[in-house]
Amino acid sequence: MSDDQIHWFSIVNSLMIVLFLSGMVAMIMMRTLYQDIARYNQLETQEEAQEETGWKLVHADVFRPPSNAGLLCVYVGNGVQFLGMTIITMIFALFGFLSPANRGALMTAMILLWAFMGIVAGYSSSRFFKMFKGTEWKKNTLRTALVFPGIVFCIFFILNCLIWGEKSSGAVPFGTMFALVFLWFGISVPLVFIGSYFGFKKAPIEDPVRTNKIPRQIPEQAWYMQPIFSILVGGILPFGAVFIELFFILTSIWLHQFYYIFGFLFIVFLILVVTCAEITIVLCYFQLCSEDYHWWWRAYLTSGSSALYLFLYATFYFFTKLEITKLVSGILYFGYMVIISYSFFVLTGTIGFYACFWFVRTIYASVKFD
Repeated sequence: MSDDQIHWFSIVNSLMIVLFLSGMVAMIMMRTLYQDIARYNQLETQEEAQEETGWKLVHADVFRPPSNAGLLCVYVGNGVQFLGMTIITMIFALFGFLSPANRGALMTAMILLWAFMGIVAGYSSSRFFKMFKGTEWKKNTLRTALVFPGIVFCIFFILNCLIWGEKSSGAVPFGTMFALVFLWFGISVPLVFIGSYFGFKKAPIEDPVRTNKIPRQIPEQAWYMQPIFSILVGGILPFGAVFIELFFILTSIWLHQFYYIFGFLFIVFLILVVTCAEITIVLCYFQLCSEDYHWWWRAYLTSGSSALYLFLYATFYFFTKLEITKLVSGILYFGYMVIISYSFFVLTGTIGFYACFWFVRTIYASVKFD
């Protein structure tokens, strides 16, 4: 690679962002949370407790199941499946088991790993489904096995039909298409059901605090705490940490260059994971402090919104770097970028969600309640 200096510069730049963010998060969280917890645990009288404000107030609502809880379980399951596939593929590529010179090896490994990771998707999806007191576990499992891959496969199939129509040699042959469907229904779907069965057999995840029967009234929120604004702000930093590397990935995909630098990619991926987790935790803390307990979906969407910026960047790349004039080629580019952005949404959203879930459980478990 000719431009490894740019890579080092981008990684040092991203690391500085992450270190700064981590320091800030640690300082805010350790000082503020430590003071909060100490103060909440010292409140003796009932009057003092009634006058209290902040995140302790919503303790009886914070673990209330969200609306569309089943869909959230589906996306969390798919995200875990995707995360497992990404980490293992990157480790294989890092140690040189998958050569980028062999064009199909990386893609084949990713698809196979994705199919085998179905067991993890089913397990994590059903664990949350049981925690949300869901009953129709088979329906939930089927959605986990079909929703995300179904959407991706439909887009892929339409794009492939367009290439077939152009009589291009780049079209995926019918045999390969059949093999993909077999991998999906023959391996992935049964594994999702096996994982789901074991996940549903386990005891449900216990909440650290009790949930009231009647939901609490949420006070009027400031403009900067409105869901759309905080979700869009949350996606900027994760995207900022990876966008230089994204340029090289897009160049290798669309301008027929080889991508050999998996060491860089793995470091950037770790930076992405840390950034997603930290920004989601910070915004979730602010949300709970303003007594808004609808954090489940917000946590997923906050870091997941970085996929929107990825797609906008891909659009910018299309108009500035590529010289595509044919309509079908343009549709192909945007079709594949929709698939990549959608996958990125599921991946980053799940990272943010798990970070938030751990954070919320930890802070509410550390405060004494009557």
